[in-house]
Order: sequence, then structure tokens, then C-alpha cells
Amino acid sequence: MLGRWKVADFTAGDGFAAGAHEEEFPEEGWIGAEVPGDVHTALLRAGRIEDPFYGHNEGRCSWIEEREWWYRTAFTGPEEPLREDERLRLVFGGLDTFATVWLNGKELGSHENMFREAVFDVSEEVRLGGENVLAVRFDPPLERVSGREVPGWAVNEARRVLMRKAQFGYGWDWGPRLPTVGIWRPVELRRERGAALSGVHFYTLELGCDRALVAVRVEAERFAGRGQLGVRARLASPAGGEAAAGVVDLRGEERLRGTLYLEVKDPEPWWPNGLGEPALYGLRVELQAGGEVLERREQKVGIRTVELDQSPDPDEPGSRYFRFVVNGVPVFARGANWIPADSFVGRITPGRYRKLVLAAREANMNMLRVWGGGVYEHDAFYEACDECGVLVWQDFMFSCAAYPEDEEMAAEVEAEAEYQVKRLRNHPCLALWCGNNENQWIHDQKHWDEPGSKVPGSLYYDEILPRVVREHDGRTPYWPGSPYGGDDHNSMQDGDRHNWDVWHGSFPRRFGERPRREPTPENVSYERYAEDEGRFISEFGMHAAPSIQTLKRVIPEEELYHHSPSMDHHNKDEPKDKGDSLMLTVTGLPETLEEYVDYSQISQAEGLKFAIEHFRRRKPHCSGTLIWQLDDCWPGLSWSIIDYYGRGKAGYHYARRAYSPVLASFKETDEGTVELWVTNDTKRPVEDRALVSLKTFAGKVLREEELTLRVPANASRPIARWEGVEGGNDRYLSVRSEGGLFPKNRHFFRAIKDLALPEAVPGVEVVQEDKDLLRVTLEAPAYLYFVHVEVPDGRPSDDYFDLETGEKKVIEVCGPVGVEDVRVSWRRFGDDG
Repeated sequence: MLGRWKVADFTAGDGFAAGAHEEEFPEEGWIGAEVPGDVHTALLRAGRIEDPFYGHNEGRCSWIEEREWWYRTAFTGPEEPLREDERLRLVFGGLDTFATVWLNGKELGSHENMFREAVFDVSEEVRLGGENVLAVRFDPPLERVSGREVPGWAVNEARRVLMRKAQFGYGWDWGPRLPTVGIWRPVELRRERGAALSGVHFYTLELGCDRALVAVRVEAERFAGRGQLGVRARLASPAGGEAAAGVVDLRGEERLRGTLYLEVKDPEPWWPNGLGEPALYGLRVELQAGGEVLERREQKVGIRTVELDQSPDPDEPGSRYFRFVVNGVPVFARGANWIPADSFVGRITPGRYRKLVLAAREANMNMLRVWGGGVYEHDAFYEACDECGVLVWQDFMFSCAAYPEDEEMAAEVEAEAEYQVKRLRNHPCLALWCGNNENQWIHDQKHWDEPGSKVPGSLYYDEILPRVVREHDGRTPYWPGSPYGGDDHNSMQDGDRHNWDVWHGSFPRRFGERPRREPTPENVSYERYAEDEGRFISEFGMHAAPSIQTLKRVIPEEELYHHSPSMDHHNKDEPKDKGDSLMLTVTGLPETLEEYVDYSQISQAEGLKFAIEHFRRRKPHCSGTLIWQLDDCWPGLSWSIIDYYGRGKAGYHYARRAYSPVLASFKETDEGTVELWVTNDTKRPVEDRALVSLKTFAGKVLREEELTLRVPANASRPIARWEGVEGGNDRYLSVRSEGGLFPKNRHFFRAIKDLALPEAVPGVEVVQEDKDLLRVTLEAPAYLYFVHVEVPDGRPSDDYFDLETGEKKVIEVCGPVGVEDVRVSWRRFGDDG
């Protein structure tokens, strides 16, 4: 990263006047800075600020965004002199955001976009074999855009729309206001000769059982010499052997192009999680001149096709499908929305990305949506998704605002889009480019009485972005926004839909109708999901507290209670008691911190279970559910199902079971009947025997029936229907698979708070198998609800589950934990609870 970096702050304008750009400059008082990284984390390591996530410390960091920040480093230039046809380029992977760069006291130029590389030719400036001094100044972002006109509305800080910077940094309804500053991606000095690759695009043209035809389109830039340039490409199979290879001459003058077409016999397709293996081939591309390799690039790629099917739905007239088709197979997207995994995006490590993406895969997810108010993620994120078979819905970085369309901004947006499309297009996980998050939808709600009102920013969503995707990708579908389509951009009949009827208490509408939002207990209830007939639910969810261990790390001890000032500060949604309205109808209101954590997690988990089961039963009319949200950028109270420190909430474990590739679920109809549905997301028909029981919580069997289940591939069917089922608060329905085809499931006839659960204590046996493995055996004398295996630093193989009378369950806990660290809890409700 070009030496050791230091950082310091000045009043705006004072750094240059003091000579911070010069080679010789006293750095007393400067602090060390990691690159990639940011100013906040450097200050935190140096002890100049306290943890911004603790208590109310967020507000004590506001001065940082008002200062001018300088980075400095020294590095030794290459020893070997440059040839006539060579150049050196200084490449910053990411500068956040208004930056000016000096090398050896000479200004190289400036950069104003966090989302694309800053590249400077330094062939004449670098001292070969000698010391070089690099200085970078970051101006206060809001000062740089002062005086410019904001074109309209924006969630939170309106001036954020005037800069190409991570929008969530100025605060969101789940995150703090901590706008970052610094060098957030790697820095390198590239030595190039004659020509350089400017683009490599791998894509699949045809895919059959015994052969595939793939293309490798190569672009290069010539900056010296006139000889013939060629490209050699080699495709290695997942096992490592050569699958195909070829050469092509590049045509053109300064900008050269060429395409290789390769035939792959017996291809191993890349499949999303649950449909097959995400097979990865190794692509190596070499740019050659006169038999000499000028540049080499290597990347993992996948042989696969992806389409967005929006054909009419014949069984629901007036509606269209919105479903992804991978390798010719329609896919029900089981997944979640991804926000930046840290407010300080420069410090997210590859290991942290991999841990979260693996958690998504283990929860049976096959898609993550990269939300448009964060960042285009680091390479490690997309590589993890490739390896895990997790499709990526990729938003462009526009969210919840009206954006300016002046000439300068439009040029910047186009350059950003071209850079990111070329950077990400080869990843087999990439399934969709999406223009923005909620901009068309919110604009129409704000201007509901102005039919046809133009959306500020539509120049990007309707013209620039689709054109860039078409020209530089051409294989991945583009969608103008999320949500988008139909009579109201949040339609149930067309396009994708954000369901905020639940939690926010919103109501469906059509163009020209006044928006309505009433967050009463009845209107925020998760039972309203049953009213949703949407095609693809790209956002839905409910709040839940993180674990008590997480809260204790960031909330002062004296404020560890529900609605304390610090707790409410860590809840960025408004009003602060919206979660109370949800809990009222599910669990009742909590009286202790422990109850608040459990009750909020129960409400979220039961709500997600209810929603996912409803939407999956509607397959193929509904073809996807993406939970809002998978992860957190800080340890707050939010919609996440995995908290900031990586602990899965109850919602994560409930979603994992509800997202099982084969799901059995109960549906209570308005006519008083109960149906059993089986949803099969696999490519093969399934057959199994199942036991359906009506039991009391004390263990008495009231009715029992064995069923043969047969469901075609990629289908959802009602298997059985019962009339006159006598529901009550003392009983439940359960279904079990004899062959282990699907996880067991249950149906309650009353709200959780009204269940008459008996007093019971499970038998618990904990055995230390080795230093990193515990085996916990649980046995239930009567029905136990919401059983939680709490281990501070361990990870249980299952958690937050129910145990039926007489049931025994074995849990494995991985991690550095001992027998004494295990605590088992459960919850009782109702008149006897």
C-alpha cells in the first residue's frame, strides 16, 4: 500500500498553507492510518475518539466531517529505469470523497467520486530507486457542495445527493450519522508496457448438457508502439484441467478489441444455492506483443445464463411474473437485503464478508440484494457469493432522494457506472442491475396529485444506466428501480414490491391516490402479509433487538432497559415505540430487558416465518422474498437478522427453516379449513411420507394422520385439507417428514401471548467433546417454546426452536466454550405463563 501512512486534520484551507503537500513537512502529532481504512478508525486506534458506537458517542464525532484531512506516506520508487514504451500509473481503488493528490510536492489532480478508481500517470514524477512522498487532501464534503441547489426531497441529510458518496453515512433509519473520510480501497503503483487491458468480459452464449459456448471479449488501450497485439485465454475446469483455450488478434488503433469464442465440452454449470453446485472455472487472459506477455489477469468465472422473466401470469389475469431464470430453470429467490457490514466500510475484511455470506448460504438463501444507499462492495463480497451460489441483485448507488441531473453530475454517474459494470460483470453471482432504491416510488407518493411528475434522477435510471449496462454488459438484466412496475411503483400485479404495510402501517395504493400510513397495532401486524399478492417481495421485515451480549457492549449499564435514552438512540426508526405496537399483538409488552430482547425477536421471527410461508405457497405467482435486512452496520436495534457482531437473532434461525428448499406449511383459510402445503424449490419432483398431528401442549394426541406427499419439481401444492379442526390456545398442529425431506413445522391457533403453555423444564446434558466442540442434549417433558441455547462465544448448530413433548434434540456448539458457558432458556405465555 505504498509505505506507512499518517493522517492529520486542519481547518479547511490551512493544510496547504502549512505545506502539508510538500516533501519536507514535520509530521509531529500525526497519527498512523491503515490503508484501506478511514479517519474514524485511525482516530479510534490513536485514542483521539471513543468508540462511536457506544452510548451517545456518535454525536461526539460530528466534528470529523467538518475538518480537512490529510494523508501522507513515503515510498521507494522502482529500481529499474522505465523503457520508452513503459509507464507508471498511480491507482487509488477508492478515495472518499473530495480528494486532491500531490506527489513530491507536485499536484497530480483531484477526484470527486468514492465509487470509482482515481488513476494518475506518474511516469515523469516518480523518482526511480529513490524516496517519493505522496500526500492526499480530503476536503469537508458538505463544504464542497455548499451553495449548490438540492433538486427536491431526500431522506435525512438532503445535501448528500450532491456528491457520489455512500449515502447511508449521513444517517438512516437503521444506522448512525458517521460519514467516512479517507482512502478506503487499496493503492498501487502499476508498471505497464506498450498497452494495458482495459476490460475483460466473460459470458455464456449457449449452455447444453454436453457442450457450452462461451465468449471472452477483450478491450485494451495502446499507449506506445505500433506492433500487433494479441490475447491468449485459457479456461481451467473446476478440477484444474484445461477446459478450453484460444488466441485472438486485437483490432483498432489506441483502443483495441477482440472476442474469443470457446467451446467447453461436458460443462459444469454454476448453480444458485439449492439447485446444484456453484462450479467455478479459472479464466486467465494474457495480453501479448511479439510473444511477450504485457499483462495477465486471472479471475474465477461461471458458465451460466440468467434472464428476468416478465411474461404474463396466465393464472392471475392482469399480472406478470417477476422471476429469475438461471440456466433455463425458474428460481424462487430466497434471500435478504445487504447493507454495508460496517459504518466504516474500509475496514470490512474478506473474512468478515465470507462469514456473513456463508451464514446466508447456511440459511438456505440464494440471493442477496446490495442496497442502493451503501457501496458497491469490495471484491471479497462478490467472490464469496460466487463460491457460495448466492445470486446478487446489484443496485446502483442512489437511494430515497431526488438527484440532480446537471452535466457535471451526469458525466460522473456515467463514468462510475461504466467502471462498476466492467468491474462486476464477470461474476456468475450477478443477476440484476437495478437503477435505484425507492426513488420513483417515493417521488410519486410525494407528488401523488401531479400525474406524470418527472423524477429528478430519471436521466440516470431511464437513459444513462441502462445504456451503460447494455454497452458494457449486455447479458445481465436491468431494472429501473426497486420497487418499480405497475399502477403504483409498489404494485402487487407487476414488478417488484416493498411490503411496508407491515411494520410501518402503510396501505396499497394506485397512481393518483393519496398515500396512507397508520402505524397502529392492527396495521403493523404481520398477519397483514396474508393480504399481499405481490410478484416479488424485495423488501419486508420487522425490528428486533440484538442479543443482550451485544447490547452490553454498547449501552451503558445504567441504561440497559427498554426505551432508555441510549437504547432509543440506537433505534434510528421513528417513532421509537413502533416495535411496541408489533409486540402488543404478538407477545404483549416486555417488563425487563431480557423480555424485550426475547419478545422483539419472537415478533420478528414469527412474522418472517408467517410471511415467507405465505409468499412461498404463492409460487410461481410470487417468485422471491428478500428480507430487510440480513446484517447491520453498527450494533443497533434494527430489522437485521444477524447483528453487528455476527450473532444470529431468532429471525435468522426461523428464516433458515422457512427457507428450506422443500417446505411444508399450514394455511388457515377464511372458510375455517386448514390446508397443508408443500413447496418444492428443487429441480426434481419429491415424494415422502409425513405425519400430521393435532396435539395439546401437554402432549395429548387429538388427531393424527399419515400422508403421502408428491410434489412436482419447482412447484407449490396443497397436499391435504381438513374441515372442522378445533383450534384453541392449548393445542397446535405439527407436520414431520419421515424421510427428513423438510424441517418439522407447526401451526398455532392463537397469538403467542395467548398460548396456554404448561410449566416444564427440559432435561439438559452438556458434554465437552473437545476444546472447540460441545454437545448439548435437550429433552422436553412437555411443549417448550422458543428454546435458546446461549453460548457467549460459541455457535450452536440450531437455535430458537420448539420442542414437542418427549422430543430429544442434540445441538453441537462450535467455538472456544466450556460446559459452564452454556445456558438454556425458553419462554412461556398465556394464563398459566
